[in-house]
Amino acid sequence: MDRLGLKILKATVGIEANTPGLLPRLPFALEVKSLLTDFHRVEEIAYSSELDGLITLNESADTEPACLYTPEHVHFRGPLLALEAGASDPRYSLWGNQGFLYRYALSLLERRHGIFSLHACAVLDEPRRRLYVVAGGAGSGKTVYLLSGLERGLKLFSTETVHYACQGGSLTWFMGSLVDNIRLGTLVRDFPRFKPAGRAVREADPWQTKIAVDLSPFKAADETLRDPEVVVLFPRIEEGWPESRMTLLTDKRKAVHLLFQNISQKIAETVILYDHLVLPGLDEESLARRRLDATCRLAGHPTVSRWATVLSDPAHCWGSLLDGVA
Repeated sequence: MDRLGLKILKATVGIEANTPGLLPRLPFALEVKSLLTDFHRVEEIAYSSELDGLITLNESADTEPACLYTPEHVHFRGPLLALEAGASDPRYSLWGNQGFLYRYALSLLERRHGIFSLHACAVLDEPRRRLYVVAGGAGSGKTVYLLSGLERGLKLFSTETVHYACQGGSLTWFMGSLVDNIRLGTLVRDFPRFKPAGRAVREADPWQTKIAVDLSPFKAADETLRDPEVVVLFPRIEEGWPESRMTLLTDKRKAVHLLFQNISQKIAETVILYDHLVLPGLDEESLARRRLDATCRLAGHPTVSRWATVLSDPAHCWGSLLDGVA
């Protein structure tokens, strides 16, 4: 067996395969399917039986694809090389940014390290030490907040996944991904400053084309923040709204509900890998209960100064939140 060890934030994973072509190739390329659009970095480490989780891959051309899952050891078998080569969407693969390792790492971070991961972008006002966390799924408006915040001088803390841990009475936040998948139309029309140099617009419909953009030149100085002031926004961006309409969530139970759904989604949902292999959610009751406790602690933490939903068009998304930002 060929073997490889990986580290994602604090989660460690061993991977063993009966053919080397199944192992992930590091460093990951700058592309839409890359795990670098999910996480700050994916590091190669020494393989060991003492890592948080183990993935075993058995290439077997004559076997139906299957996944045998336990939190400690996951076993994939089947014509994996052929499935990889013929997949209609490489994001939903073993190593793709919507695939197995992405979700497995999130579950290990929770299970083994007490680190919870919001589907969110985050930007930092460094002089004020104020972290803006903008949470939501695809199409909610995270990219608009992200790029317009960077244009206004905020620093990048994450494009897609924001991690936090409750440690005693403190909240610790960990830097997430620095690469974002952005619609080419958004870059051309609204944020040309961030369009990669030399990238021509040849697509018939640039609004249907996403590209991976490295935003690391705008990253914050610190990769870990302990007890910054935090503002959490749940946006809905629509063209045509004349102003930003913000609704404060004064009932923390509503914030908990939105948070729990957000943090649970990628771990709990069932997806199809390689168009054939059904991957049930990785959640379980004990893990979900710990997650609920962590969301309650976040919702009630004194460092979180504002919870709000926002309805806005792209131009007015920040409203008056950034007044006075240099």
